[in-house]
Amino acid sequence: MKHLPKHLRPRRRYLAIAIEAWPDADPGKHAFQRACWYAAQNLLGDPGAADVDLRVLDFSFADGDGTAIVRVRHGEVERARAAIACVDEISGSPVGVRVLGVSGTVRACEERYIGRASRGAAERNVVFADSQRPAVVRNGRFDVHGEPGFVGATSLDI
Repeated sequence: MKHLPKHLRPRRRYLAIAIEAWPDADPGKHAFQRACWYAAQNLLGDPGAADVDLRVLDFSFADGDGTAIVRVRHGEVERARAAIACVDEISGSPVGVRVLGVSGTVRACEERYIGRASRGAAERNVVFADSQRPAVVRNGRFDVHGEPGFVGATSLDI
């Protein structure tokens, strides 16, 4: 079977997504894909979710920070952004999701918005709530290990 000519192929856009969660969270690519699909179905309905056609192409997550590349149809970028913004948990772990940018190719999406450079999370002990506790430090933010789980803090709280 021959490929379609370029002018007949469906046009796509690629969204660069930043994912932030607690350091002990461990979402996977399939769990993120499922969360995107459910968010699109809840916001747009079944026909709208089918029109947007969210597809996770690339996913990486470590130490509470992650990135993903999501493919959408050309005319549905704004609806896809709205659906992805509705993702608030993956596999039962609360997450923060934001769209870094939109691109026409996967390669441009990786180069412009993701960069593939490691952000480097450091682990150290901090004084929080009158006791010394272990914390994960990322970009000036502290995730302090507390009794029920992690507590988000800034340098002013420590």
